[in-house]
Amino acid sequence: MKIGFIGLGNMGAPMAANLVKAGHEVTGFDLAAPMPEGVARAANAAQAAAGAEVVITMLPNGNILRAVAGEVIPAMAPGAALCDCSTVDVESARAVAEQAQGAGLGALDAPVSGGVGGAAAGSLTFMVGGGEEAFAKVKPLFEIMGQKAVHCGGPGAGQAAKICNNMILGVTMIATCEAFALADKLGLDRARMFDVVSTSSGYSWSMNAYCPAPGVGPKSPADNDYTPGFAAELMLKDLRLSQQAAEAADADTPMGQLAAALYARFVEEEGGEGRDFSAMLPRFEKRGRG
Repeated sequence: MKIGFIGLGNMGAPMAANLVKAGHEVTGFDLAAPMPEGVARAANAAQAAAGAEVVITMLPNGNILRAVAGEVIPAMAPGAALCDCSTVDVESARAVAEQAQGAGLGALDAPVSGGVGGAAAGSLTFMVGGGEEAFAKVKPLFEIMGQKAVHCGGPGAGQAAKICNNMILGVTMIATCEAFALADKLGLDRARMFDVVSTSSGYSWSMNAYCPAPGVGPKSPADNDYTPGFAAELMLKDLRLSQQAAEAADADTPMGQLAAALYARFVEEEGGEGRDFSAMLPRFEKRGRG
């Protein structure tokens, strides 16, 4: 398949490289990042999209997505599919889908879970919104870049699934870190706490698979001085997107709102930028009740 790939940073580069390894012809464009081996460099986004059967984007935010879509959609042939794998606001995803469909293109919003490691290993999970026909067209590529692709519904549904999932993740990580900090102050051994909680009603992905306490449970970023697997500033971005969506939908999300405020303080005032989102634990360790 002939593929255009726009946005070849930490996530996009390994995703594109896996498509090349699988035998696809990939032309890429990025303002700064180098092209992965086997990816042909285009002079601009429109050139990367010209003649492609599928154009994949992996971009920082909704405003940049809208700008790139404005460049690539006129360059794409009718019947091609535009597949955005960025994590952006639901409104931008729906606006780009409407623009693409108006030009006779398929459109998918397909944000991912799995981080840079999952991108390199080809084990990402895609949460996909858009039409059935476009999903069927791009599905073989999802199977190369990831281990699972869930068609969540119409335009914007992939972004909705991603931000709801990550709102749960942000809230549960904060609760897990709070509980470890409380256990410390109550004199409870962390390993014994993990043994109890990981097999009891406090079970969660944050505890069982990504434990924020060093030396407890499976290996996690906590065991590597909180070098990011998923950076705190990315969690903050997703929590803010969840609250933007909640406001637009008139949804009551007090825990999500508080999690967004706590991560904002951690990232912007307490040195959390550049650390894993589980580094909330040392933050709580240092704090008292006040």
